[in-house]
Formats: sequence, structure tokens, C-alpha cells
Amino acid sequence: MAENERAKTEKAKSEFSFEIVEHITTLKDYNNGWKKEVNIVAWNDAKPKVDVRDWDPEHQHMTRGITLTEAEAEQMAKAIGQRMLDKQKAEMMPDPFER
Repeated sequence: MAENERAKTEKAKSEFSFEIVEHITTLKDYNNGWKKEVNIVAWNDAKPKVDVRDWDPEHQHMTRGITLTEAEAEQMAKAIGQRMLDKQKAEMMPDPFER
């Protein structure tokens, strides 16, 4: 492959597109203006997915994050919800050694 073609190929690999289709929630606000957000994002014109990552205030730069299909996000939400319920139940249980 010629050097010019290799450079074009590398540039194409590093470029990507995204569209934040829907903002769901902000999980954390940082002092520098960045935010950890849950959004629905379409990456490279693909089907939108649930996305969790940190974004700069203009939504031009982001950190690495996690992208889930709707089914994966639903499974995770159910598992987290069940864990929270189990934790609440455990906290409400009387201590069997307490008098």
C-alpha cells in the first residue's frame, strides 16, 4: 500500500460520527464542566444505543464509556433494581442477635 493510501486509511479509521438522539439523565457533574451522562447515541449512523460516558460541556469531546443495546440496558436496569430491593430488605431485617 502506498504511503498516501495508508495515511488516508488511518485517517478514515480514526474519524467517527455520533448523534445524541436523547438525553436520559446526568449521573455526575464535575468541577471542570464535564458530566457523566446516560444518553441514546447513534454512532456512525448505526442504530441508536444506550450510552454511558463523560462529556465536555459542548458534547464535542468524550471519554471512553459503555454502549448497550436496549435489551442489555433493560437487563442491567432489572439487575440493579433487584440488588437495590435486596439491599433494602436486608437493612430492614431485625438483627437476630439483638435483644
